[in-house]
Amino acid sequence: MPSLRGETPTSGEIPGASFRLVNGLIASFCACFSKGPPWMLAARIAPPVLLAPGIRWAQATTPGARASRPRPNHDDDLSQTEPLLWRFFIGHLLATLGIMRRLSRLAFAAPQMTSKNVEKIVLAYSGGLDTSVICRWLQETYGAEVVTFTADIGQGEEVEPARAKAEAMGVREIHIEDLTEEFVRDYVFPMFRANTLYEGEYLLGTSIARPLIARRLVEIAEQAGADAIAHGATGKGNDQVRFELGAYALNPDIQVIAPWREWDLNSREALMAFCERHQIPVDYQRGEKSPYSMDANLLHISYEGGGLEDPWNAPDEAMWRWTVAPEAAPDAPAQIELEFAAGDAVALDGQTMSPAALLARLNAIGGAHGVGRDDLVENRAVGMKSRGCYETPGGTILLKAHRAMESLTLDREVAHLKDELMPRYASLIYNGYWWSPERKVLQALIDASQQPVSGTVRLKLYKGAVSVLGRRSPNSLYDEDVVTFEDDRGAYSQADAEGFIRLNALRLRLGAKLGRDLTG
Repeated sequence: MPSLRGETPTSGEIPGASFRLVNGLIASFCACFSKGPPWMLAARIAPPVLLAPGIRWAQATTPGARASRPRPNHDDDLSQTEPLLWRFFIGHLLATLGIMRRLSRLAFAAPQMTSKNVEKIVLAYSGGLDTSVICRWLQETYGAEVVTFTADIGQGEEVEPARAKAEAMGVREIHIEDLTEEFVRDYVFPMFRANTLYEGEYLLGTSIARPLIARRLVEIAEQAGADAIAHGATGKGNDQVRFELGAYALNPDIQVIAPWREWDLNSREALMAFCERHQIPVDYQRGEKSPYSMDANLLHISYEGGGLEDPWNAPDEAMWRWTVAPEAAPDAPAQIELEFAAGDAVALDGQTMSPAALLARLNAIGGAHGVGRDDLVENRAVGMKSRGCYETPGGTILLKAHRAMESLTLDREVAHLKDELMPRYASLIYNGYWWSPERKVLQALIDASQQPVSGTVRLKLYKGAVSVLGRRSPNSLYDEDVVTFEDDRGAYSQADAEGFIRLNALRLRLGAKLGRDLTG
């Protein structure tokens, strides 16, 4: 056996301190070349696990290792054990690398993407600078055919120009789809049934659009016989998580390419240089002030970057696109009536409308009265804090009206349970878990709670504020005879309150009799 505690070594043995030196070198080597969890794990477990085989290999390959001759008592005489030490080091290192390789294969068992096994890619394509560069980069890097998918979810911009841009880059299969009604009906409205707010403020305008886009990417990939999908989300943001979690939930074998995590084009200037080299037509021009990073759909528009990266800086008034400043809003308030059926808004001022048409109208009315601006710092899924500004005029009105309708129609304990579950539900959507079993279960509970949530809410919009003026419902649990301060004609016996209070006070009185101090 090797000398582990400083005993006098014999020929073919590793001295104690020398052994510790080699062990440390191996661990340092593993740690220096760590590339993720399996490598870090190998760096921790490989040195102790491989001691015996490493020693046996070194001893077996050292001339005269089988001989046993007396040697001077020098525990750490490296000059006398140098050949054995280096053989031990090499054997130990080779075995460690073997374990690291095996752990890596176990951790990343999905097939790795290479230019050899990816022949067709479906790209989430907007026609802007980033996705135009990505399109050409995918063609060159993977040698693959690129299929583009452009979704119209009410962002307020023409999406048809994306077709010409894609054709100019040799794209033969182009999908441009109007998903606005589906977006509001199947994603926005179900989310608003829960009165959803992330961290108490964010109405999740960007988050709720990603599940629909991810689903269509996967479906188009299947229809087109594509090997992979690709997106333009950066490695710092939430959208990469949302797109990819959704894609894997819907197709566990799909391959996802995220160019921002692979390439070295890490600035707008680098992207522009790439466009110039490859003659890609884009609207962005050199030398102009970089605009805010914006994301828009029918529910909201968001702004990040630029001066907003300093959370002390106030937003530039010229930044806002959908809303007037509250102080510049009309001096006369607007009144509207919003009708609900089973938790969803169905009519505005007596006019029945489709989900998308109703939300668009609320955006216009709310924006004109300065409703729906928000400036917040949120906690991203990837761990960092991010400052963003949002305009969600229609959503702000919807949330206020829906809560007012629920206050009249929901049982107390059901309403309180919904409020307790809402933060969890909001986090699931924000972090990309729309297509998850837990969200599906929560959605079933939320939808069941909405059956009685029908009626009409009257609201006032004035200089950025939304106020409830009235609410009525055929399913109202509000009983005027019970709640009145006047003669209730026997609808409620006030004497009943005495027993209720005594029962609820019992535990408090028992504690007080034992001298428990609850005043601190």
